[in-house]
Amino acid sequence: MKRLNREQMAARVAQDIREGAYVNLGIGLPTLVANHLPADREIFLQSENGILGMGPAPASGEEDPDLINAGKQPVTLLAGGAYFHHGDSFAMMRGGHLDVCVLGAFQVSVQGDLANWHTGAPDAIPAVGGAMDLAIGAKQVFVMMEHLTKGGESKLVERCSYPLTGVGCVSRVYTDLAVIDITPEGFAVTEIVPELEFAELERLTGMPLLDRR
Repeated sequence: MKRLNREQMAARVAQDIREGAYVNLGIGLPTLVANHLPADREIFLQSENGILGMGPAPASGEEDPDLINAGKQPVTLLAGGAYFHHGDSFAMMRGGHLDVCVLGAFQVSVQGDLANWHTGAPDAIPAVGGAMDLAIGAKQVFVMMEHLTKGGESKLVERCSYPLTGVGCVSRVYTDLAVIDITPEGFAVTEIVPELEFAELERLTGMPLLDRR
């Protein structure tokens, strides 16, 4: 079975971001999406530390130490881009001004609940950041994550066992095995990686899936 690598996952997410969208890319894996956005689409990337109009990651040696995203990674600023107080940035996030946010996750439930800030382990460092604000403020929440944990457990679950970030907020999940919509009827598979049978994806997920390919 051939899984998508991280760059391939990012490229797949980028395909679904429409022309003119205002988008926040969460810390970690989702930041890779910026490098794969179609050149013929005008898309406005926002970062919660107060940037609007980010471009792809800078080339090695061309980093500006004063221009970083919320994950402390160097970024570029496109023509017309701006940076501003993070209070204004959070007002943008909470006020429903973002069309899409792309977040990582530890778990997503069949109802679209999101758990992505804490595993509940006593030695884990909580890292909620602005994820709760994004989860309730963005018009669409896309999750980008590996399908399974390192221990082989599905991250798509009947009910989240980790502390929740948001309730019923996830629209679509992109994993290294499939693209899955959250629907009232359950997890609906719209795409699957080549050479992976639907029955095997369902077995790995450990839950009934709907085939909407």
